[in-house]
Amino acid sequence: MTDSACAPPPADLVLPCLDEVEALPWVLSRVPLGWRAIVVDNGSTDGSADLARSLGATVVHEPRRGFGAACHAGLLAARADLVCFCDCDASLDPGLLAPMAARVEAGGADLLLGRRRPQGRGAWPAHARAGNLALAGMLRRRTGLRLHDLGPMRVARREALLGLDLTDRRSGYPLQMVVRAADAGWRVAETDVPYLPRSGKSKVTGTWRGTWQAVRDMRRVLAEPPGRPSVPAGEARA
Repeated sequence: MTDSACAPPPADLVLPCLDEVEALPWVLSRVPLGWRAIVVDNGSTDGSADLARSLGATVVHEPRRGFGAACHAGLLAARADLVCFCDCDASLDPGLLAPMAARVEAGGADLLLGRRRPQGRGAWPAHARAGNLALAGMLRRRTGLRLHDLGPMRVARREALLGLDLTDRRSGYPLQMVVRAADAGWRVAETDVPYLPRSGKSKVTGTWRGTWQAVRDMRRVLAEPPGRPSVPAGEARA
């Protein structure tokens, strides 16, 4: 796990995982020093859970398939004030979460997202970019947030996230987090992060069909009316 010249605030890092044995060594080696890596195994058959445990990660098993199910299981297992999320496929460097966590800790944002900037050929297929662009537009119309990306790298405070009462357990989970945060008056911001070609094939955006199925999940989230008042992030810090 990595060190840094300026130690970041302590955080728990949630890593949803489904057959990522090739990527895990690099991903876990990039976790900031002093952080707890929570690898949520979502039914891997390649030994990912055992490898993650041998590399020092906390392993949580979530039998219900779905990106949201894995992410939420990790959130429930987290104990630190700050919780970070990152894909476990080596497309994003967990070390980049350290300055993001520091920004949230300092009050610069309540929910900070990593805006993916593709590095190298094949890092972000055209169909996946198109789906992301469409969702960003729908999000803007629904909430007024002018975000460019709804990527998986993000940081917020644990108690505030729990207060959002997130219910989606599939591909809509990351979007529902942003929508409900906006409805609760959170300061939602984004910062550029390099996006690398992933290890292995994406379970969601590796095909046009998977991408648009995710878009349909997220359209359902956007169609939800504002729910009960959520815990404002500022109150959760108090």
